[in-house]
Amino acid sequence: MLEEKILNDYKEAMKSRDTLKSSVLSFLRAEMINVAMAKNKKALEDNDCLAVIRKQVKARQDSITQFKQGMRQDLADKEARELEILKTYLPRELGVDEVKKIIDEAILSTGASGMKDMGRLMKEVAAKTAGSADGKLVSDLVREKLSKPA
Repeated sequence: MLEEKILNDYKEAMKSRDTLKSSVLSFLRAEMINVAMAKNKKALEDNDCLAVIRKQVKARQDSITQFKQGMRQDLADKEARELEILKTYLPRELGVDEVKKIIDEAILSTGASGMKDMGRLMKEVAAKTAGSADGKLVSDLVREKLSKPA
């Protein structure tokens, strides 16, 4: 399970005195424990773990943007290093071409033809990408595909 892997990596980071990695994984573990307690579970499923990790990744990306706007490159660099640690626990992201192919298949299966079908098409594509593609990228590509005249 992913939660066990994170715990083992945390222990290893503590032993090797990798302060950055141990602090990132410690915070991640705390968030996972909070989610598990909220769901009245002892351990989280991998999907729940991935959701927590994605939330942390998004927070780091937002922080990097804010720090760069505030001219704090030192803090942006620290957040970027933390982001890289978190991304190692996520599945490989699909490329733009792979997402476009999934969208094309979904259009054929749903018969979507215009912007009125965006919700239905997004639901279908989201099920197929299952968190392995950025939601904004998927949304932009679907919107682009549906707004083009056939």
